Parts: sequence; C-alpha cells; structure tokens
Amino acid sequence: MKKALMVIDVQNGMFQEGNVVYNWDKLLKNLKSLIGQARSAGTPIFYIQHNAQVGKPLEFGAKGWEIHPEIAPETQDIIVQKTTPDSFLNTSLNEELKKQGIEHLVVGGIQTEACVDTTCRRAFSMDYKVTLASDTHSTWDTDELTAQQIINHHNGVLRWFADVYSHEEISFIS
Repeated sequence: MKKALMVIDVQNGMFQEGNVVYNWDKLLKNLKSLIGQARSAGTPIFYIQHNAQVGKPLEFGAKGWEIHPEIAPETQDIIVQKTTPDSFLNTSLNEELKKQGIEHLVVGGIQTEACVDTTCRRAFSMDYKVTLASDTHSTWDTDELTAQQIINHHNGVLRWFADVYSHEEISFIS
C-alpha cells in the first residue's frame, strides 16, 4: 500500500511572536524527523497550505502564508492550496494522490482540532488508510482547554479514523 506524508498548514503565520503554536520547537523537530524518514524512503510528501483572506495570519502571498523554512518543501514535493479546514474540499489533493497511487496517508500539522481533525476524518471517509503522527500536530490553548488537552483528546478520538503513533514509530518502508 503506497504511502504519502501530508504536512498541513505549517506556515509562518502559525509561529507569530506572542501567539506561537503550542510546543512549536518540538513540533518542528518531530516534523523534520518525519519528513527526513519519508525522503529517505522515497515517499511522496504533500504540503497543504492554507490561503486566508487579507489581514489574516495566513493571508495568501504574505510572509505568514509561506511554509515554515525549517520544513520547507523540495522541488519534487507537491503543494496543495486550500481555503477550508478540509484539505480535500475544492482542492486538487485527491486527484494528486490518485495520480501517484497513494492509498495510505501519514498526517501531521496544524491545527489539531480543525484542519488535522477534519482532514483525517475526510481521508478515512474517502477510503484512505490514515496514520496520525501523534506528536507532529499542535494547536493553541482555548478558554476551556489547554493545547496539550486538545492534542491528547484528538489522539484518542481520531483512533476511530486513523492509526495513531508517534513519529518514531512510523515507518515509510513497506
């Protein structure tokens, strides 16, 4: 079963001073490791890039919109643009995955309870096998819950839709 790594919305706007995504340094370190594993195995990497409206942190074409330089895509990687939390809705993602014969998606990125959650559930409903890299997604505290509580909750709930493993437990070698 051919795998691909999907990195969702890890863009500069998620790392703004005073409003940096939770555990950002560990997130980038773990994503970098996962990307390195995928590259070593020749696994395709798909970067999902959110396009927001003017004035928003991920405003299309602005500095905040760019993919974070620590995990920057290489020439062979595919970048898919989106405007909703669902990486499949009104995008070329499914078409690109089908073109490459991808059946299994390994998912990480930002924001746990929005784009990561929605994309995992949608991929599952589209008959993709999904693996969520439990330590490669993040979010922010809310008034009710800490970011860590949200991450833990989703690592539990998304087990209905995905296999959930740490980045160190995931292999791209078939």
